[in-house]
Amino acid sequence: MSEELEKLECVIIGSGPAGYTAAIYAARADLKPVIIQGMEPGGQLTTTTEVDNFPGYRDGISGPAMMEDLKAQAERFGTEVRWGMVTKVEFSKEVGGWHKLTVDDKTDLLAKTVIISTGASAKYLGIEAEKKYAGHGVSACAVCDGFFYKGQDVVIVGGGDTAAEEATYLAKLCKNVKMLVRKDEMKASKAMQHRVNNTENLEVLYNTEAIDLVGELGVEGVVAKNNQTGEQFTIPATGFFLAIGHKPNTDIFKGQLDMNSVGYLTTKADSTQTNLPGVFASGDAQDFTYRQAVTAAGTGCMAALEAERYLAELE
Repeated sequence: MSEELEKLECVIIGSGPAGYTAAIYAARADLKPVIIQGMEPGGQLTTTTEVDNFPGYRDGISGPAMMEDLKAQAERFGTEVRWGMVTKVEFSKEVGGWHKLTVDDKTDLLAKTVIISTGASAKYLGIEAEKKYAGHGVSACAVCDGFFYKGQDVVIVGGGDTAAEEATYLAKLCKNVKMLVRKDEMKASKAMQHRVNNTENLEVLYNTEAIDLVGELGVEGVVAKNNQTGEQFTIPATGFFLAIGHKPNTDIFKGQLDMNSVGYLTTKADSTQTNLPGVFASGDAQDFTYRQAVTAAGTGCMAALEAERYLAELE
């Protein structure tokens, strides 16, 4: 006789601001939530040295410390946080049905509600120096970290709307901004290109790629190459920003949950409800617009409240 699978009221896939906030609200609603942390416990913020824009931390806080605070708060209300990664899902299409989750390819469990907070991963160039200077001059979020480079020279890589928007944002804070565009034109909209071209302290270098970073304790320069002439040169800079896109961590949900062309989960208007009953999506796995810790936390709250209402309606 096979062993009966563990049955849970609420499972949260992934941690980070969305997952932990969902857990806080779900636990306070007595849903006895279980968080499966994923391969990067705490999410993207664990790679951020300083968080200065999350409400309540007057003097700022490190990303890892903030995640530990959120985790402890969730556990205080009864959340069970488990190590592991959800590697397979079999969602029910029936209202009130059980959703089957497989953890680490070996342990199966059933959940009446599932809150997805698997986040998204910033795309990097893949040069070794990006890891070396992580948190010491390398960032994938200008809005998050630009303030720390106020009055300094920085470089940003990318040619789309996000890169253009973040470059002009940095230009308001930094002394000089160099924007490296791999091709001979930008992909950004004409309106964003006009904004970039009309910003005095922002220079666009076309046909240019970053190939290395240099510096002692942190970034001091960006080694770049003109991909037409082969010329290499070093740009003095203390900040190196990537704006070449994000990849939502949603591959295991393909074929079951609705998502857009690049993999972000789609939810009903003014809701975190996915196309399947009892399955909710929060944080950067479904937000490709704001991608901030505070907005992720907000959608985590929404997801937990909606999960509570869903379960109440089943009674």
